[in-house]
Amino acid sequence: DLAIDLQGLLKSGLMVGISRGRRKVGMKGSREGARLFLKEPPVYVNYEQHAIDRYLDLAGALGCAGASRGGRIPVSTEDRIAVDRLLETCGLGERPIIAFNPMARWDTKLWYAERFAGLADRVKARFSCDVVLTGGPADVIYLDGILSKAGKGLVNLSGRTTLKELACLYDMTEALVTTDTGPMHIAAAMGCPVIALFGPTAPRRTGPYGAAHKVVTAEVDCAPCFRKKCNDRRCMDGITMDRVLSSVEEVLGRSVRSLYSPGSQGRQEAQEPENPERRYIYDH
Repeated sequence: DLAIDLQGLLKSGLMVGISRGRRKVGMKGSREGARLFLKEPPVYVNYEQHAIDRYLDLAGALGCAGASRGGRIPVSTEDRIAVDRLLETCGLGERPIIAFNPMARWDTKLWYAERFAGLADRVKARFSCDVVLTGGPADVIYLDGILSKAGKGLVNLSGRTTLKELACLYDMTEALVTTDTGPMHIAAAMGCPVIALFGPTAPRRTGPYGAAHKVVTAEVDCAPCFRKKCNDRRCMDGITMDRVLSSVEEVLGRSVRSLYSPGSQGRQEAQEPENPERRYIYDH
């Protein structure tokens, strides 16, 4: 009976338009003519707040009073067993694990392979841990390039998990260092502390949601520009290995989570931040 357009673009509007929903609802501020597919006046929302809060505002306007964000992704015993076996196959699980997710769909969101490789070596030495690379099947070759530039002990797990297993893996890791991409939100949903590298996009809108995370940005006046292609990469160039390593140290220093052990239920659901205006900590 109800179709909701949360994206507000032509492709999402078309999906709502061809749906059989009796009510077709969206948010004010949509683009590309998406509003034409709605059957009700668009709901006003504040686009400067986090996307999750924006969606909760829309839910409230639809009568879902007191809606809150839990967000934890349910994983099965089979998912946990599969991840345990994968880690065992790779010789992992005896030491703490920190995950890196270097990929992103936009070229402008990417950090440098050499910096991820160097950071992996420094993280392994600093925390006596193992570092794993995560990504999809299409990312294997690129991540193998990072692997070739790093020392021993870095493991490429890209393309070797389902999405549920990836969520389970992040539930077992001490932290995730990532670009602005989907797996960042999966890790945040599982309560895994995230160190997110942001360049052309706005972390206040789409950063990792929760109190345990840290966003690292470069202090440049052109960001956020939301460009998928750009010849000036100051926003990512300005993020150094030293600053990311310092952010990892800070996040792990205030993390109260213990290393996952086989047979446990992983982390508990992440708690809502005490101050709703401070979802994460910035490092400019």
